Amino acid sequence: MQTIPFPFSEDLTAKLSAADPAPVNTPPPSVRLLSASPHAQSPAFVTSTPGDRTVAANEGSAVWSFVMVPWGEQIDELVDAGRYADALTLLNILDVTSLPDKDKRQAHIRGLHAVSVFKEGKYVEAIKTFIDLDINPAKVVALYPESVSGRLSVPQTKWIELFGGKPTKPPELEKEGAPDADKADGGAGGSSIAGQLRATLETLVPAIPEVVSGLSGQDDDAKSIKSVGTVGKGKEKLEKAKGQLPVPAQMAALFIRPSKTADDSRRSIENLLVYLGDRRPKLSGALLAFHITPEKAPDLPDLSETSIEDLFLMPNQPIPSLIPEQLLRYAQIVDTALFKSYLVIRPGLVGSLCRLDNWCEVAEVEEVLRERKKFSELIDLYRTKKMHEKALTLLKELSQGEDDPVEKVDPTALYLQKLGPQHIKLIFSWSNWVLDISPERGLKVFMAEEHELPRKDVASFLAGRDSSLCARYIEYLMEEEHVTDTLFHNWLAEIYMDLIVTAKRRGDEAARSKVYEQLLTFLDTSTYYEVDRIFARLPSDDLYEARAILLGRLGKNEAALDIYVNRLQDFAAAESYCKRVYQTVPNPKGIFLTLLRIYLRPSSAGASASLTPALDLISRHSPRLDSAEVLKMLPPFVNATDVRVFLTEALKAPRIDTRITRELYKARAHQVDRKLMALHSKRVKVADSRICPQCHKRLGNSVIAVHAPRGEVTHYQCREAFVKRKTEATGSR
Repeated sequence: MQTIPFPFSEDLTAKLSAADPAPVNTPPPSVRLLSASPHAQSPAFVTSTPGDRTVAANEGSAVWSFVMVPWGEQIDELVDAGRYADALTLLNILDVTSLPDKDKRQAHIRGLHAVSVFKEGKYVEAIKTFIDLDINPAKVVALYPESVSGRLSVPQTKWIELFGGKPTKPPELEKEGAPDADKADGGAGGSSIAGQLRATLETLVPAIPEVVSGLSGQDDDAKSIKSVGTVGKGKEKLEKAKGQLPVPAQMAALFIRPSKTADDSRRSIENLLVYLGDRRPKLSGALLAFHITPEKAPDLPDLSETSIEDLFLMPNQPIPSLIPEQLLRYAQIVDTALFKSYLVIRPGLVGSLCRLDNWCEVAEVEEVLRERKKFSELIDLYRTKKMHEKALTLLKELSQGEDDPVEKVDPTALYLQKLGPQHIKLIFSWSNWVLDISPERGLKVFMAEEHELPRKDVASFLAGRDSSLCARYIEYLMEEEHVTDTLFHNWLAEIYMDLIVTAKRRGDEAARSKVYEQLLTFLDTSTYYEVDRIFARLPSDDLYEARAILLGRLGKNEAALDIYVNRLQDFAAAESYCKRVYQTVPNPKGIFLTLLRIYLRPSSAGASASLTPALDLISRHSPRLDSAEVLKMLPPFVNATDVRVFLTEALKAPRIDTRITRELYKARAHQVDRKLMALHSKRVKVADSRICPQCHKRLGNSVIAVHAPRGEVTHYQCREAFVKRKTEATGSR
């Protein structure tokens, strides 16, 4: 039902006033509704006749036609007036035939209505609508302060315009256009209760305007979070002011509340997390369908490369219908907003988000993390985004405050250990300062188990810095990784020899001895180096032990033993060498006989015979020596007493030993035969009266068992019980 004022137009009112400027007891005009035509959409007609007969005779009657404004225009008027709920109600009673674009209008108005209820603090309802309508995330995030939305932040006065509504006039212009603005606003001169209350408080306490302004003047949503401290101060001022008021005024002041408190702001962001949590997995799934993952983020354009206008122009469509570029932008907006929301209300979750794959825009959050000194989270974010250069730069900056060398370089070393071989140049570049401060810790960067770095490149890099570091790295490869590559084995031997020469040149005998021992152990145990190559690099006047080992590897045993005996005078080493060779080739005319020949008949110029070590060798290793050859080499002046052990062994002819052994085996066989015959000669008699000693029943024709050594006879089934009882009886005695 609609009430229409009369006169229907201002023109008619003006005419009536001009005809009778001061009417006195003028009868009202008569209004009659004409009968409607049978046509369904015919307009309604009304006639109006002035009540004064003179005016009626002069003017006559007026016929008015009432034509309904189209539904679309009516809805537009409601939307322009901000009456979104009424517009939605009207839309719900219309069908598609009356309004063909009903669905499009409804989605548009629902979005505007969601913004209006968002202003009123009904965040749950607003967020639910945003999700249902698949609103562009950039527009939703823009409703929040800059601490959450960043460069997307939009003032509250432009929210409706952002969502496709008409821009509203500022409150100041609306007040200027309304003659009763002060009254409508409840100002000091207004007649509303709020206005009167405000005027009374301002009169009583001068501080109230400042307090009220601080509490109720925060209509900008950007102040909802940043102004939490201001709100708190306003409350303090209000409490202080209330103490100066009379009791009625204090009661009135209780009704003054801030328009948006910190709790409201937190609640709004909590509901934003609901929206972001709904969008995030759906966007990830849609991107994955196009084989787009956060790991590819460094190769994709940043969010900052797209203008704000282009972000706001992206469509409000279901996620599956978006193209990859739109999906990427939405994912970047959602994750960046999620990151900033966590910083505001859930800072403890920032770290977990940084460590997971995400689409967060680093440029918008790194400064905030720096300001809050969340350096570990920032480093994790850099690592996730593969911005390793920035992470390592930050780690080096943070290390400046550490005094302990290990603590200074350890974070950087740990970070480098987690980088893969694709970042080998970066690892080399940033490990230099770590190696300068702590070579031990720096070397572990290349020994990490997380990733296998190119071994040759690492060894070349370390060799360029310090040969000893390269040697330790190759030792690690051989001991832990069991590397058998000839390249590394040759390389290690050559490094050892270079280090020995360098230490000798410096006069550092301790370092030389240590490395020389390592070289000898390596040459003696490794079988993967090229013997000819290493032998060619040996100096002619040094490293004789190494030369002897290499000569032995080349099969030149006599030359190797000659070095041990005549050059080094190390008879124990020569004997140990012979033992190792004999284990491989146990020949009586082999290595030990060669050593004896070197002792007794030296071939080196100026060398004399060594009789004492020769006799010791004969006495200790006579079984490994050919007796006839030894007797031929012994000098004529050697006494039989000196070689008594050898002669005793030599006189044991193999033919005699074989005969004795054969006779012993024969005697043993005769002894066994005699025992068997004695056992076969034993008999037992089983008569009808013989009783089983176990069950005490007659044996009869049952199967029996005869027990040694006394010949007891039992039933076969009683044998085990009898043996057990007999064993127990013997044990008790």
